[in-house]
Amino acid sequence: MLLNNKQVAIIGGGPGGLTLARLLQNQGVDVNVYERDVNKEARVQGSPLDLHDGSGLAAIKQAGLLDEFKQNFLPGADKKLITNEKAEIVFSDHDTKTDENFDSIYFRPEIDRGALRKLLLESLEPQVMVWDSHFVSMETQNEGWLLHFRNGASVYADLVIAADGANSKIRPYITDIKPFYSGITMLEGNIYQAQNTAPIMYKLLNGGKIMAFGNKKNVLMGMKGNGDIGFYASIKADENWWATNGLKYTDNTNVLNWFKEEYAEWSPVWYELFENASVPFIPRPIYCMPLNQNWEALPNLTMLGDAAHVMPPFAGEGANMAMLDALELCNCLTSDGYHTLKEAIEAYELNMRKRASVAAKESLENGERMHSEGSLKMMLDMFGGH
Repeated sequence: MLLNNKQVAIIGGGPGGLTLARLLQNQGVDVNVYERDVNKEARVQGSPLDLHDGSGLAAIKQAGLLDEFKQNFLPGADKKLITNEKAEIVFSDHDTKTDENFDSIYFRPEIDRGALRKLLLESLEPQVMVWDSHFVSMETQNEGWLLHFRNGASVYADLVIAADGANSKIRPYITDIKPFYSGITMLEGNIYQAQNTAPIMYKLLNGGKIMAFGNKKNVLMGMKGNGDIGFYASIKADENWWATNGLKYTDNTNVLNWFKEEYAEWSPVWYELFENASVPFIPRPIYCMPLNQNWEALPNLTMLGDAAHVMPPFAGEGANMAMLDALELCNCLTSDGYHTLKEAIEAYELNMRKRASVAAKESLENGERMHSEGSLKMMLDMFGGH
């Protein structure tokens, strides 16, 4: 195997990086994950993820973790409502979706990000994770890389894999291609103990998720496994809107007044979200890598997930693509079909770019539909067709 007697360093402990670590560990590879968080409890996890049959779930299955996944996923959390700006339900699959059907290619079970991370972490040998390792820089050494971290540590690796997200510090060592702004910014809020703090929205969600459309704007939300609600107000805006809009993200009343003005045609029923959200609100400009990006493969460095192909969230493909990256990269690196690591990496990157481009194009197109004049009808046609 190409990785015999090789030290592999994965930078970043998100779904893609942890999945790859588990897959390589199963193949007997000497692998470490360097994560900037000080420990496994350091990060507040975002909204649930829905895993897809041919990508995220395929990686879970090859990692030997399907039983653990079944014990941790959120039955019913994939059920959805579509509403108009008045919170009137115009589409619901709550009465037609089953809570569990892992034999169906259309089943997209949801799992809390925290639960998925815990599941993957617990599948790794204790020495694999190296916490409090904030990557700073690296330089070539022998046939690999000498990595430097903010805590003063330096380590050698024969192969480095960037899994450090959309703002990857390692990507520039591979290519100078940068993402472009999609034209959409999302304002994220979170409501804790929603049954008590936002009872109207809690009841409307009923354990699933809501997509609300009206006047070229969206409100998107989902229920977390612990009873919290994560939600997003999604609008077309200038790239620097988040910094120039004058909003006080730590002030519920200030953000609520913005919503009342920006979403003037929307029902007051939505105000409950902004009145009861935990501050600060988080503005998230949405970026995407160019669909035709290309670079020359290196023999000792590659990347996966958002580091390689950040894309809008409007097709639910981000985490799934990252986990599929991990699956395919592991298969290439441990295959006997390649003579060199560079050949294996080149094969992985070629296929990864092709399928990520397809997913990113779908995400961009969905984003345009969701923020267009006829968004409600288009989304109804889309889900009615499914």
